[in-house]
Amino acid sequence: MALFVLSLLTLSAISFTHADSGMIGVNYGRIADNLPAPEKVVELLKSQGINRVKLYDTDKSVLTALANSGIKVVVSLPNENLAAASADQSYTDNWVQENVKKYTPATDIEAIAVGNEVFVDPRNTTAYLVQAMKNIQSSLVKFNLDESIKVSSPIALSALANSYPPSSGSFKPDLIEPVIKPMLDLLRKTSSHIMVNAYPFFAYAANADKISLDYALFKENAGNVDSGNGLKYSNLLDAQIDAVFAAMAAVGFNDVKLVVTETGWPSAGDENEIGAGSANAAAYNGGLVKRVLTGNGTPLKPKEPLNVYLFALFNENQKTGPTSERNYGLFYPNENKVYDVPFSAKSTLVNDGKDKVPVKTPSSHAGGQTWCVANGKTTKEKLQEGLDYACGEGSADCRPIQKGATCYDPESLEAHASYAFNSYYQKNARGVGTCDFGGAAYVVSQPPKYGKCEFPTGH
Repeated sequence: MALFVLSLLTLSAISFTHADSGMIGVNYGRIADNLPAPEKVVELLKSQGINRVKLYDTDKSVLTALANSGIKVVVSLPNENLAAASADQSYTDNWVQENVKKYTPATDIEAIAVGNEVFVDPRNTTAYLVQAMKNIQSSLVKFNLDESIKVSSPIALSALANSYPPSSGSFKPDLIEPVIKPMLDLLRKTSSHIMVNAYPFFAYAANADKISLDYALFKENAGNVDSGNGLKYSNLLDAQIDAVFAAMAAVGFNDVKLVVTETGWPSAGDENEIGAGSANAAAYNGGLVKRVLTGNGTPLKPKEPLNVYLFALFNENQKTGPTSERNYGLFYPNENKVYDVPFSAKSTLVNDGKDKVPVKTPSSHAGGQTWCVANGKTTKEKLQEGLDYACGEGSADCRPIQKGATCYDPESLEAHASYAFNSYYQKNARGVGTCDFGGAAYVVSQPPKYGKCEFPTGH
């Protein structure tokens, strides 16, 4: 993806498609008692340009709301249905008829996730998985849906016995013959993808003394060289994905494609959940989107586009477990952003001036006018990095600080960065976290003074 001086899209306009690149979708989980109505959620998805969504069930109100939306949908057969689905073809015939066929083609269902992380399901449903998948596939064939709808099952990385270095990736021996091989055989025969839930956050939190945070967050780092094949990795997610590819190759399935059905980073966590926080969550998801939309695959599969579903659309207040479980959302239930992520896939040489309407974001200064200025005490490198980001991916209006324009004087890095930071801040509705730039900026309540330049207070 070419990055030019000024991007056409503002950060508040999330675009999830890009030619010759991977795709990004989002998981729409609903374990909460305060979420917007499905119709409102579809409006939110469309306003953000999100055109792929994964569900954890086949809720009637959700599937009805998604009809004629242009959004592609992955639905799920819950783990508790696996025993019945594996035992009886008529059960899956009826399930597909009532939960899939009834909604197509108005609702664009493209895949069925049969179970979720079944190998770690405390109900011990692993033995039912492959037959349930086969029965669902047969039901799709029966209703002439098998060409348009694929069948798979998301696995957790805990299905691997070994994942480091990536080239030594291998599945747990007790899973290989009973479930891994027959599942991969079905995926190969039906031209489907293996679904993988991969969370660098968990690996980092458990090994923070060994894993670089920058490596986990897609930031600049020295990288890691795989001692087995010499391939160099610049981020942890690529390494996790290639460990799965290596594990599949080890059991004779080097040709099955992969989609990451869940990945994310929590914006809050318990004291012992090292790395949880909004800044890291924004860095992870922002870095991930940029990485996916460049169009490159992983070191082991460089020509295979990376396809990813972020977890998750909303913070879900009724999820059990540690605090992080309730804080993976990109949005709060009131549709405010939890943090800003530059989900832009298109760019252009000039800003066309048609700024998108910002998504509502909570502001700590909602009552009065505020501005964002550069921190003169930070390093020139940080100021320049922030300026480059604001004027590039950040879509700030930097035309007034070009040579000969109204705010070019005074010609100083601090003055130019302040103008760019403030433009970005105002375009993003003065949202929390939009005036930081790695500590290179801060909010002020008095109009900034740099020569005769007037700083805007809104867009």
